[in-house]
Parts: sequence; structure tokens; C-alpha cells
Amino acid sequence: MNSMLILYSTIDGHTKTIISHMCEQLQPQLQPTVMPLEQLASVDLNQFDTIVVGASIRYGKFRPNVMAFFEQHKTLLDNKKVSFFGVNMVARKANKNTPETNPYLKKFKAVCPAKVDLYGVMAGRIDYPDYRLFDRLMIQFIMKLTKGPTDATKRYEFTDWQQVQSFTQQLLALHKSADA
Repeated sequence: MNSMLILYSTIDGHTKTIISHMCEQLQPQLQPTVMPLEQLASVDLNQFDTIVVGASIRYGKFRPNVMAFFEQHKTLLDNKKVSFFGVNMVARKANKNTPETNPYLKKFKAVCPAKVDLYGVMAGRIDYPDYRLFDRLMIQFIMKLTKGPTDATKRYEFTDWQQVQSFTQQLLALHKSADA
């Protein structure tokens, strides 16, 4: 087999952007299959050695289908190499940018029913001009509370691409261990 499936759940598209960067780094050694979590029904998970899920946070929560995936496929995932990474704005802070220090990843790890071999967390981006009014106001409020940027005319990129590269290398090592 020696194949990898990368599933993603994104709200504004940045998780997919991060995955695109990961895929560039994985090639030519590996060409993973990439798809939104919502399209999973069309795929046989048994054909993959490694399964990766990347998901973004909005208002402190992953989308419900993220946990539902881990619940529904627990038995299969427990017998695969599995990785999960979260994308959130809290990870822009140095003391909250690891799976051990990020509150969303800590909470996810505590309740995830399936075995996960590798966790990661990455900071996302704020795209104020593209947000609907409600989202823009809510995110500005949250950023004000957490001492983040609030200028609604700007976009803010917080993703540490070196961190993405490091995680991708760990992911490749995990995948190679599936053959061992």
C-alpha cells in the first residue's frame, strides 16, 4: 500500500493552504490523497497506511464532523498510523503553540476515542476583509480580549511555516514507520 490520506476540515480555507504546503514537502517521496472530510464517504480507508486529519477552530470548537470521524472509524484508526493537527489563533502565542500547551489540542487529546500517533498545532490567519459582519465583529472582540490585531481592513498571517515543515518531517517519519 504505502499510501497516505490527508483529510481536512476548514472554515475559511487556511487549513487546506497549510496542507498544500505539506504536500509540496512530501513530494516526490509521497503523493498523498487529499480531500475534505465531508467527501470521505467516497473513499475506502483500508487502502491507506497513514491517515492525517487537519482541522480548524472557530469560536473555540472543531466542527462536529471531526470528532464524529474519530468515533465512527475508531477500530480502523487504531490499526493505522494516524496524525491530527489543529489550526487556531491561540497557537500564535509562543506558550500555546505545541500540542502539550495548546488548550484546544489538550482538550481534543483528552476526548479523542481513537489512537493518534502524532499531534500538531499551527497558528492560522485572520482575514477580516473576507469575513461576514458577524464573524468579523466576533473575531475582533476575541482578538481584543487576547491582545491580537483588530484592524478590520487587514489580513494577518500567523502560520509559522518552519513549524509546518517540521511537522511534515515528523509526519513523513511516522508514515515510513508504517512499513516497518
